Amino acid sequence: MQNVKVITGTSAAAEAAKLADVDVIAAYPITPQTTSVEKLADFVANGELNAEYIKVESEHSAISACVGASATGARTFTATSSQGLALMHEILFAAAGMRMPIVMMNANRALSAPINIWNDQQDSISQRDTGWIQLYAENNQETLDLIIQAFKIAENENVLLPIMVNLDGFILTHTVEPVEIPEKEKVLNFVGQYEPKHAYLRPEKPMTQGALGDPEWYMETRYDVQQAQDNALKVIEEVHDKFAEKFGRAYGNGLIETYNTEKAETVLITMGSLCGTIKDVIDELKAEGKEYGLLKIISYRPLPTEQIKEALKGTKNIAILDKDISLGLNKGALFTDVAPFLEAKTANYIVGLGGRDIKKAHIKEIIEHVEKEAKDTETKWIGLKE
Repeated sequence: MQNVKVITGTSAAAEAAKLADVDVIAAYPITPQTTSVEKLADFVANGELNAEYIKVESEHSAISACVGASATGARTFTATSSQGLALMHEILFAAAGMRMPIVMMNANRALSAPINIWNDQQDSISQRDTGWIQLYAENNQETLDLIIQAFKIAENENVLLPIMVNLDGFILTHTVEPVEIPEKEKVLNFVGQYEPKHAYLRPEKPMTQGALGDPEWYMETRYDVQQAQDNALKVIEEVHDKFAEKFGRAYGNGLIETYNTEKAETVLITMGSLCGTIKDVIDELKAEGKEYGLLKIISYRPLPTEQIKEALKGTKNIAILDKDISLGLNKGALFTDVAPFLEAKTANYIVGLGGRDIKKAHIKEIIEHVEKEAKDTETKWIGLKE
């Protein structure tokens, strides 16, 4: 019998960390992430999870504690959001550069000023060049499943990079949905035990960590991280396929997922919970005899450019929806990354900043605009007050 719980996205993230039997949790509260580390505190306190739970004084300390723990060979987990993720910025580079397979849940939330606790994806997008793998969940079930997969991906010897699993603040973190919770033994059999092949801060075999990288060597370390990102494309697919076989849930190929694109000449591209709204609109229009498609980006870093190109062959119009903005360029990050290698007319739509509602009417407005009015590479802000 399946174990199904009706839980929030933050609870799903905590359940996933428990199932993966993490050794160390570094915790600092920030809305809307806080309930995730609170739930993990409950698991540790009541004996459901045997882990070291470290209460720190800031998000900078949280990620630093994870780096230290990971350097000993421990399986580590933390969670954050928005300004907290921004405070981690310095150490995010250190974690990736030192090749620490940390897994972190980020509850996507707008950055201030003005202060805003609602959802957009500016926080994680602002960290896109730190070397972390970034995965985006559409719903609470996918949140749990991605975090489980993240441990196996991050700890792969051909990857050894930290992973940030992103879910939309409040839209997922505080909304309850039915989530299937797999058996812990089955999950542990899937992720395996983390056994670093390098000597990680062990007295019997000392090893330098975080050494000086002078001009003679620094460039090679950046190249190695890029190679690991490239390797991750294949590893993410392989881990996804093994997960689908073992647990019966699949998400495209683990990198991207397409929806009703076979006959569609117009396709929308985006990430996260917005994909659910778009699917509803596509279904409504399909009932009217109209064909539109969605390409959901799951892996934003590494970005699966070849898979995206292949999935969009024959498409005439592409609308890329961004919940972020590169100020001064007037483009969203997803658009700037994806549009250059697409052959179809491609327009950018800035949506949902600071938690602004994205309604079905807005999706239909975007479809009509990209088909009839949009110029190639045009940017349009949707839902602005007049």
